[in-house]
Amino acid sequence: MVSLETPICDFDWEAPDFVLPGIDGRDWSRDQCGGEQGLLVMFICNHCPYVKAVMDRIVRDTAELKGLGIGSVAIMSNDPTQYEEDSFENMQKVSVELDFPFPYLLDSDQSVAKAYGAVCTPDFFGFNVDSGLQYRGRLDASRKQAAAVGVRRDLFESMAEVARSGRGPAEQIPSMGCSIKWI
Repeated sequence: MVSLETPICDFDWEAPDFVLPGIDGRDWSRDQCGGEQGLLVMFICNHCPYVKAVMDRIVRDTAELKGLGIGSVAIMSNDPTQYEEDSFENMQKVSVELDFPFPYLLDSDQSVAKAYGAVCTPDFFGFNVDSGLQYRGRLDASRKQAAAVGVRRDLFESMAEVARSGRGPAEQIPSMGCSIKWI
């Protein structure tokens, strides 16, 4: 397992469109996932210890962001032949078990991860209502273990600011996680 950090935010870079199958049996586009104030695109998977450590916080924060007009979507781009835990069936199980408040999509040919420049799981891309990138940072201070309760909620606070002003913070701390498992 290789640990990587995300690059710095390329402000106003436009979110690439996509159409991917969801674990709910329907196809989802970028615009269908967005909210009135923006969109959070998350590259996650089921097996990564960095994702597992914060999945409850991801569910909490995306549910709260929905109330602020920020839609969210999770995309799994790993090669599931390398990790059975990342199979489509296991994606469905995890989504139900954790009651995901967002679509969970499969990027089987990894074209969406490549278009976004995703490098690790979790990798967060926060866009404003005009599909301009405003956040490319961490969820919070968690790494392979969840940080202490009450730590600053970097992602949530940044996306709440995007919902209010259309702009993300100038200072952002990169996300860290497992490398995407490329085909």
